[in-house]
Amino acid sequence: MSALPRRRFLQAAAVAAASAALPQARVAVAADDKPLKFKLGLVTYNIAAAWDRPTIIKVCKATGIGGVEFRTTHKHGVEPSLSADARQEVKKQFIDAGVEIWGTGSVCEFHAPDAGVVKKHIEDCKKFVQLTADIGGKGVKVRPNGLPKDVPIPKTLEQIGKALQECGQAAANAGIEIWVEVHGAGTSHPPHVKTFMEHCGHPKVGLTWNSNATDLKDGSVAEYFKLLQPWIRSCHINQLHHDADKKYPYRELFRLLRGMDYDRYTLIELGKAMPDVESSEEFLRYYKALWLELARG
Repeated sequence: MSALPRRRFLQAAAVAAASAALPQARVAVAADDKPLKFKLGLVTYNIAAAWDRPTIIKVCKATGIGGVEFRTTHKHGVEPSLSADARQEVKKQFIDAGVEIWGTGSVCEFHAPDAGVVKKHIEDCKKFVQLTADIGGKGVKVRPNGLPKDVPIPKTLEQIGKALQECGQAAANAGIEIWVEVHGAGTSHPPHVKTFMEHCGHPKVGLTWNSNATDLKDGSVAEYFKLLQPWIRSCHINQLHHDADKKYPYRELFRLLRGMDYDRYTLIELGKAMPDVESSEEFLRYYKALWLELARG
């Protein structure tokens, strides 16, 4: 981390520490006098990829992070292979700790030209749907991961949307949601996302805003945010100091979330893990302080 972002983290931490002494009602109000309804959560990718569930709970409680999205293949072991008893154990473990299970982060994707591959991912998604419902989560994250070569783009976008319908019905039956991550080369282009979501049209299928460089148009996310706003149900965030570097306008993003009365999670998703848990806790405290400063706008 460069010196400037580090100083900004420290300054924000000082602001947060001072704010801790204020009444909660004042702390929770943004600069435009709108209540700050959305919360800070954590995707286990990748900062928590090597943590077991007790460690995830410990760090979340120590740093004031409210919810978790369990990305598949990580040490926490929250996978469709869990037994019924193990699923109830996970659910109780997090309820008792006061940390919300926001959902599961699958790698189910529906853009492949091979219909058999797409069907396999749909069936895998249904397994994650049942797992998520059993552990008390709210949704399953899925994704597209690129536009296949030699396939017309409209055909791929329609295929993604139609596959999502079946996933959405499974989610509806289980009382949860599907969140399609804005992800992949070409498939993260917001107008393409709008197209496949319109092909889907299922009320239980929404989007995970993913804070991509492709969200920006003339340095702003406003145009593409408004294009996708009807479907936004979850949100991934990453390097918040990029707001200061003018690489990604997080303050603007948070202002737009406040404007739509978004009351769900903005989830930390970072590509690199810290060297140890103690370093992670320190980093996440700085991160939350900066998040709070930016979120209040």
